[in-house]
This record gives sequence, C-alpha cells and structure tokens, in this order.
Amino acid sequence: MRIYDKFYINGQWVEPIGKGTSEVINPANGEISATVPYGNAEDVNAAVSAARNAFDSWSRTSAAERADFLRKIAIEGERRNADLTQTIIDELGMPIKNAAEFQVDSLAIICESFADKARQMEEQEEVGNSIIIKEPIGVCAMINPWNYPIWQLIGKVAPAIAAGCTMVVKAASQTPSHLFIFAEICDAVGLPAGVFNMVHGSGREIGGALSSHPDVDLVSFTGSTSAGVQVSNKAAPSVKRVCLELGGKSPFIITEEADLDAAINFGVDHVMVNTGQTCDALTRMIIHESRYEEAVELAKSKAENLVVGDPTDPGVFVGPMSSAGQKQSVLDYIDQAIADGARLVTGGTDMPAGLTSGNYVSPTIFADVTNDMTIAQEEVFGPVLVMIRYSDIDQAIEIANDTPYGLAAGVWAGDKDKATAIARRIRAGQCAINGGAPNHEAPFGGYKESGNGREFGVEGLHEYCELKAMQY
Repeated sequence: MRIYDKFYINGQWVEPIGKGTSEVINPANGEISATVPYGNAEDVNAAVSAARNAFDSWSRTSAAERADFLRKIAIEGERRNADLTQTIIDELGMPIKNAAEFQVDSLAIICESFADKARQMEEQEEVGNSIIIKEPIGVCAMINPWNYPIWQLIGKVAPAIAAGCTMVVKAASQTPSHLFIFAEICDAVGLPAGVFNMVHGSGREIGGALSSHPDVDLVSFTGSTSAGVQVSNKAAPSVKRVCLELGGKSPFIITEEADLDAAINFGVDHVMVNTGQTCDALTRMIIHESRYEEAVELAKSKAENLVVGDPTDPGVFVGPMSSAGQKQSVLDYIDQAIADGARLVTGGTDMPAGLTSGNYVSPTIFADVTNDMTIAQEEVFGPVLVMIRYSDIDQAIEIANDTPYGLAAGVWAGDKDKATAIARRIRAGQCAINGGAPNHEAPFGGYKESGNGREFGVEGLHEYCELKAMQY
C-alpha cells in the first residue's frame, strides 16, 4: 500500500494545511491501495502563491532550457514506468495487458514532442508594421480526470512547461498516486521551485478554489460536462481562460461496403479497452440496414470472447469499473435501456461469469436502439455499446450529429476517400478513419458540449500562450 502525507509546493514536500486523509480503493478487490492527504483552500493559496512567485523568472528562461527539462522528465518518467503502471492497475483497474501502452508510455513521448515545440515560443512574425510574439499565459490550474490520468496530466503539464508557464495540479480522488510520483519526477530532475506544484482534495473544494483563484490565469479541466460548466462558472468573474475536455457520445458509421469484420473488431475494442471509461469511445455504432443483423452477431461474438477479470492477469482485457458508484451508474443505464425497448444482445446487469466480487460489469451490447433513447444520448462511461441502423448515408450522418456532444467519431468505409468525405460532415473534433490510430501530434478536443480548446500538437502549445502585437 502506498502512503502519501505531503504535498509538493515550491520545490518542497510540505505538510498539508488541511487535516483530512482519503483512502484509495482497488476496484477489483475492494482493498485499500493508497492513502493520500486531503487539503483545503489554504493549501491551494500556498500552491498558487508559489507558482505566481516563480512565474517571472521561469517565463524568461530560454526555450532550450525548458526543452532540456522536458527531456529529463521523459527519461525519469521512463525509469518510473513500472511504478506508474502499477498505480493504474491498482487504482483504476485497467488490466496489465493495456495499462502501460494506453496510460503510461505516452508520458515520455509527449514530453519529447513538446520539447521540440518549445522553440516556437521564441519565433516572431512581422505583419506590416507589427511584430507578433508569443508569451506564456501565466499561472495554470490543472484539474485531471480519473480515467486516463497520466495521459491527461502530461497533456497539460508538458505544453505548459514548454510555453514557460507555472502550474498547480490536482488529480481525481479515484486515481491520485500518479500525481505524487510525477512530483517526485519533477523533484528528481531539478525543475525550479514553484514551476510545478501539486495539491489534493475534494473536487468541490480544491477544484473550486483553483477555478476561482484570482491569481490563476488559465484553468485546464478534463471531466464531465456538468463539472465543466461548474468550472466555467467559477472562473468567469476573473475572465480567465478555460480549456475544457468534456464528455462524449461518439458515433461510428459503418458503410454498406465496409470490411464489416474489421470494423466491428475495431469498434468493440474501442469501447471496451478501458472498460468503457473513455470520453471519446465510439459507443454509438451506426450500421447500414442491409448488414445490420450480421453486424449484431459479429459484435456479440467479439464481446463474448473478451476476457473479463483480475487486472493483474495478463490474459484479461476488461477490468472492473473504477468505483462501486460508477458500476451502479452503468447498471442503471442498462436497466433504463431495457425499459426503453432496446434489445439486449449480450451482457446485462449480472456479474460476469466466474466473478463474485469487485466492480465488474459485463461487456454489454444493445441492438434495435433509436437515437432518442437515453442509452443513445447520455454518456454511460461503461462497457456498453449501442447499435443503430440506417438506410442511407444522409440518415447516418444525421444520426451521428444528433447529439449534444462532439468530441470524437469514427467512419469505416470501402476506402479512405469515401470515409474522409463522410467524416467531414460529422460535427466532432476528431475522427478515426478506417481504424486510424491516435496521433499525439494532432489536436484533441471537442465541439458543442464536449468542450473548448485543444490539447496536444501545436494547438496544445498555443492554449498556454498569449499573443502580443508590437507596432513600430
């Protein structure tokens, strides 16, 4: 069991001002995997003050110096890869088969990416009689989710360091240990005091204090849409910049001529890989009516062959839900879908075969779903896939866009050009074309209620910049 009792503020491990502690529960077996301190608004004040005091000198460092720190963090992160991976298994319940690849390995890759981009902060452009330069925005508050905690952490921290910003970071209560380890990494590489600061505590108190703090210039938040609205409201009085990566109910259009077996394999894996706890999961599979029943049978077979169980078992693909509360939420959605008339193809509310305890939900597929059902409109955040039929491509696109969200989408067609033409008509921030893999160099973010701003790529760096025009 990991035990943490201090926060990392101003380059030091310090006793929290808040007096509470919290136990982190392993969702697979109910055992305590870690204990962490719970701070309060005074801890936030101390951390923000450290970041504010450090900003002036850090913002004037060279891009080369900041890039060097990012590369050192990448190296130290690789050295701590096994420790970070274990936190994902213990706290999130993601199986060891995927935990490092999907959660941890990206730390070094993203650090290297933004190390290369740091030099852009020193570039300038002349337009007429103006010189246009980039400057770091200032002190950044980062509030991270529990489902991809390390990927989201480094997606915020790395561009902030590259830009010359300072920061205060808060992790989710379900998966906090990686943040303490990352603070150890920053300390080990000698990142200057006050550049990176971390606190921990309840989202209501710590998140609220960070979002509303007058000395914070930017809030970057990843989480639910409802929580993102609260963050925005807290930040509004001081007119600080807010970057939000929120919920999704992403469509996956499969055309009549598509390689159906390949498309179904990709689609089911995409939903189930983190037990459905993925904001951009392609949870609405939209299939041409001529191949609909064939697709349903393929999806059923694929889902039933996924191994569910102990995340420490290398053969397991689907682990537990992150918490008992999250499990119950998913079961409630399943019950609602059945009540609404959706056809349960496989899965449901019973425990997976061979399991008697833990926060497990069987991989679940519904057919005969219409887009007005709750299961097709709301983010379930569990291993639940819905299958919707369409008669022509215009109807498919109409179904795809009939959602308050716009984070991601997928299209599988007969060739890349056909798929791309369909993807252009879908209102979403990214789209997987015929199974295209994620790209850390491309911007990530959503339309509509899925948020604003972008992470990763050059656009991710720009979120942490202010533009200045100097006329001569």
